[in-house]
Amino acid sequence: MARKDIAMTDEEVLDFLTKRHTLQVATVGNDGFPHLAPMWFTVDAGKVVFRSFTKSQKIVNLTRNPKLTVLVEDGHGYDELRGVMIKGTARFINDRDYVLGIYGKLTAKYEMVGGIKQDLTSEELEIAFGRFAEKNTAVVVEPERIITWDHTKLGGAY
Repeated sequence: MARKDIAMTDEEVLDFLTKRHTLQVATVGNDGFPHLAPMWFTVDAGKVVFRSFTKSQKIVNLTRNPKLTVLVEDGHGYDELRGVMIKGTARFINDRDYVLGIYGKLTAKYEMVGGIKQDLTSEELEIAFGRFAEKNTAVVVEPERIITWDHTKLGGAY
């Protein structure tokens, strides 16, 4: 089977990304080696977005070189393997309200506050994360190339 036969459609990519848990983020360190970090993420306007403290190594690396690769994958057996790899450029958003909004999307997706997923009001978001928002940078992954695979499309063949 050819690669095109196991590629995901745009709709499948969006569905896959919105339902997955951990984003692997690869940046280039000052020493030239890849720096790989697992991150919680969301999808905003069809693009992968994550946030991190502005002084974190991944943000420092991206400030120096905005190229990055991100990966979301799942599956255990070969016939279950699926993934989306995006090679792109980091676009930084330091707007406090936007970053706080990303925290809101993350609290709805992940168990962050009190160990449960929550749709927090703007007041609750402010109380829980307001003190962190201006110390964070949101990163929008601007895709240059998207590579996908979905081995469930193989139908049991190799």
